[in-house]
Amino acid sequence: MSYQAPLKDMLFVMNELAGLDALSSLPGMEEANAELAEAILEENAKFCSEVVAPLNWAGDQQPSSWHDGVVTTTKGFKEAFKAFGESGWQGVQHPQEFGGQGLPKLFATPCIEMLNSANLSFALCPLLTDGAIEALMTAGSEEQKNIYLENLISGKWTGTMNLTEPQAGSDLALVRSRAVPEGDGTYKIFGTKIYITFGEHDMAENIVHLVLARTPDAPEGVKGISLFVVPKFLVNKDGTLGQRNDVHCVSIEHKLGIKASPTAVLQFGDHGGAIGTLIGEENRGLEYMFIMMNAARFAVGMQGIAVAERAYQKAVQYAKDRVQSRDLTGSAGAVSIIHHPDVRRMLMSMRAQIEASRALSYVTASAFDAAHHHADEATRKANHAFYEFMVPVVKGWSTELSLDVTSTGVQVHGGMGFIEETGAAQYYRDARILTIYEGTTAIQANDLVGRKTVRDGGAYALSLIAQVRQTEKECAQSGHDDLIQIGQKLAAASKALEAVVQFMAANIKSDIKGVFAGSVPYLKLAGIVFGGWQMARAAAIAHTKLQSKAGDADFYQAKITTARFFADYFLSQADAHRIAIVEGSGSLLALPEEQF
Repeated sequence: MSYQAPLKDMLFVMNELAGLDALSSLPGMEEANAELAEAILEENAKFCSEVVAPLNWAGDQQPSSWHDGVVTTTKGFKEAFKAFGESGWQGVQHPQEFGGQGLPKLFATPCIEMLNSANLSFALCPLLTDGAIEALMTAGSEEQKNIYLENLISGKWTGTMNLTEPQAGSDLALVRSRAVPEGDGTYKIFGTKIYITFGEHDMAENIVHLVLARTPDAPEGVKGISLFVVPKFLVNKDGTLGQRNDVHCVSIEHKLGIKASPTAVLQFGDHGGAIGTLIGEENRGLEYMFIMMNAARFAVGMQGIAVAERAYQKAVQYAKDRVQSRDLTGSAGAVSIIHHPDVRRMLMSMRAQIEASRALSYVTASAFDAAHHHADEATRKANHAFYEFMVPVVKGWSTELSLDVTSTGVQVHGGMGFIEETGAAQYYRDARILTIYEGTTAIQANDLVGRKTVRDGGAYALSLIAQVRQTEKECAQSGHDDLIQIGQKLAAASKALEAVVQFMAANIKSDIKGVFAGSVPYLKLAGIVFGGWQMARAAAIAHTKLQSKAGDADFYQAKITTARFFADYFLSQADAHRIAIVEGSGSLLALPEEQF
């Protein structure tokens, strides 16, 4: 099927919910206005739908291959990636001084969504490169920036993140890769890294590996990890490529989904040691890597929204085309299945979750921009706090719902959804990794509980709920039946979230396992409430637009209807999550290990 970017919804969210006008008033962001946003999104949509999307099915059927250390990507990927770099899409949000466009994260976010909707496997290469750029921008030396950033931003080179080892998955304290200083500012790197996305490929002339390793005198645990930049090809002083470094791909994984993305096992130092240079200071590697991971986690959240959108579009197309059974009202002949109530329920469920998660993520991206560019320090801090709080929600909730949405997409197709040739199953398979890599849902939830909620006794989480309450009041005072109902359900949901925050803050010291037993339901509850908050805001704005007879009336009415559905079907689940979190830890932890 063809991919049609949902530009109207993207631009609505950017302009009406994420505050694009306010963003364009920030220092250095003056040109980032609505007109430019529309032009960039239209051009990106054209590139993604015409160049990248047609390679999605081919990548699943003829994935990347490995032979004698050489990885060959799917036919067409190399040419598409060259066009991607030459068109400037890698550099949308990166600094102009290194060849980027210097635009806000809010502009880059829909571009990330469109690329991932078009082809999730292909989009992983730019995703990891973005993370490498962020880490080097923050902690790299001037020399490292000058060597690597322009080449990464242009798409001439690509980047990777090397954390995981056979014995060290989520627990990075177990990292054992070694970095031996050579005395000339370089280190020799030895070790094995696994699950390295685009760790080896043929789409760029060099690959810049960011690698976690330990120096000889490093302390044990996470405090003894350093971060190194280790290029596939060493770089000469004049910027040209030198000899091949001692890092080699010994295999790639055979996976359930994202098959076109080569997931490499990399071996460092089998022939004397891979040459690397230290990023920042020794033993601060995990701190720097988290910069990369935070950027990647937000982007993976966007992957969840993106693949859900693609699955939704395919399901709608099928539901309109597939004729089966008579209408319940007694029509003479068979009708397309979109006329059947339960198919409508499934499609509305897909649509509502996508719109809620898209709105929350774009608003979060806008907060990132304000945190970095606003002239007022207090405003910068407030937006930074919002962004940091929402990243695990965007990553965790958006990827979890992508499993539901892509699974529902298969269900809409019925038996044909289980047949690979229809393409519906690919989105389901591709989505399955999203809740796992860049930190599992449990890791995101633990972060949300430990670092974002209970650390300050729940104060910040409660301050966000207070903002939700303002929207509830606006809905209640609207005089519009749908908005009143949305406001009432949002109020009940925010009350449930408030009770959970208070429960966690009160019990974290006395019953830490009981609190963390509810961490994932808490993350989902937060996603539902804060996503529902954005849907309520959208509905209120759409109502105002309808009253003033401005714009597309059908679009605005659909906004209200979809928000009402989200309130009826998802905000209504909030109290069930509260009960599971507050009352369910006892049964969750009751069985002894030997009874499993």
